[in-house]
Amino acid sequence: MTTLDALDRRILALWQSDTRLSGERIGAEVGLSAAAVQRRLARLREAGVIVAETAVLDCAALGLNFTALVSVDLIDESARAQGAFKERVGARPEVQQCYGVAGAWDFVLVVVMRDLPAYDAFCEACLLHDPNIRSFSTQVVLDAVRRAGPLDVGNS
Repeated sequence: MTTLDALDRRILALWQSDTRLSGERIGAEVGLSAAAVQRRLARLREAGVIVAETAVLDCAALGLNFTALVSVDLIDESARAQGAFKERVGARPEVQQCYGVAGAWDFVLVVVMRDLPAYDAFCEACLLHDPNIRSFSTQVVLDAVRRAGPLDVGNS
């Protein structure tokens, strides 16, 4: 595990809110030169603290107006069977997130797509005919209050 100092944490807090910020701007905020900020960011990427730098897109602007939380219960919970499930759903572009969870369900998926007919097609192709899926339950998202947000990088 990488040790993060207070400057790393301040840089990460700024960087994750807007990766378009220049090294100069971040440096001015945290009291470092632009070169020092860039060196720290490079170290944090290399250490795997920064995993990716991606764009956040507006679902509605893209016509993706249907989001569902899908809880899945597997019959065979072996590592092999779970691996096959993770690989299959991980290859589906509509599956935005997939979590292995403890409790009554084995996995929870966040799926985003055009509409209910597209969700029905997803279920038909990915869930309904999988012999290892005991059951699944769908919760349709009515209001996406917060889709993704910055992580608390404080000294917690």
